[in-house]
Amino acid sequence: MSIVPAPQPDGPLFAEVDMGGDASAPTVRATVVQASTIFYDTPATLDKAERLLAEAAGYGSQLVVFPEAFIGGYPRGSNFGVTIGNRTAKGKEDFRKYHASAIDVPGPEIERLAAMAGKYKVYLVMGVIERDGYTLYCTVVFFDSQGRFLGKHRKIMPTALERIIWGFGDGSTIPVFETPIGKIGAAICWENKMPLLRTAMYAKGIEIYCAPTADSRDVWQASMTHIALEGGCFVLSANQFCRRKDYPPPPEYLFSGTEDELNPDSVVCAGGSVIISPSGAILAGPNYDGEALISADLDMGEIARAKFDFDVVGHYSRPEVLSLIVRDHPAKPVTFTSASEKTEDAHKLLWVLECISLSTDDPFVLVFIHPLCN
Repeated sequence: MSIVPAPQPDGPLFAEVDMGGDASAPTVRATVVQASTIFYDTPATLDKAERLLAEAAGYGSQLVVFPEAFIGGYPRGSNFGVTIGNRTAKGKEDFRKYHASAIDVPGPEIERLAAMAGKYKVYLVMGVIERDGYTLYCTVVFFDSQGRFLGKHRKIMPTALERIIWGFGDGSTIPVFETPIGKIGAAICWENKMPLLRTAMYAKGIEIYCAPTADSRDVWQASMTHIALEGGCFVLSANQFCRRKDYPPPPEYLFSGTEDELNPDSVVCAGGSVIISPSGAILAGPNYDGEALISADLDMGEIARAKFDFDVVGHYSRPEVLSLIVRDHPAKPVTFTSASEKTEDAHKLLWVLECISLSTDDPFVLVFIHPLCN
């Protein structure tokens, strides 16, 4: 596993005035992991994640970001036997196996990831496939350095055929967590291209913008640089580096339309993981050479310097002309009125009891009505 340092520029474009160091602006060492899932083997993938996490922690990393769908796997090349109007028996079996590789949130795998974060004293951002009943979600889960599960973000818009295997997240899981190392959040792959989603995250004050992805094209770098400049934040994009042999062999697993062109060493996802500063400078990466740990030191003072130029939800906003409403409550397909009525009745009863307790000193009345609160 290699560590990719920040590139060294030939020299400054303009002479800079040394204003002295700023002890109030800390430096955070961050690592993005570029590595492949062990497909259909979640326990082995968790073991691999721990090895990578331990290695990153050994280099002093305080924050480690893993790629999209690292736990559970990104089913690159698969079509799950779907054509319009038909699903094949093999495709349904492929989904069964994929569903079995996903994890519950919360669940035992979340507990293990939390324990890893606590063991190595790092903030951990991990891409997973979340299983909620029989619906799957492409999700990012967050942990602090004390081993606590902070929460999750579900991808709100899967891309193209992803929509046949993943559900859609809602506005209730677009978190930005305030931590001692900065305000951390994430958007996954192409939802990073959604301006309104980005604006919602900027409004929550995001400082370390994590972008787990499956896009290894050169043009992805342009999106990451734009987000760093637009949001005045650090952008950490982690992608898998995968060869054909990292997936099960044919005929168990097929890369639709390209299988005949591939050999075991063919690269099917070239990575491109990168870390970019709020000024748009590339701090580390992009790496297209193989599995790697890509690290950089983040000078948090860069955020204020960038926001002085452009604060998209602050001094550079025009809310009287343009504004955004985010519906951030859970969108539930089924609500049972009996449950809500019971809750409402309980609240009414507690209010009555409080009124009685305030209007009488008779201990008999208080003792008699107390069981009704249970």
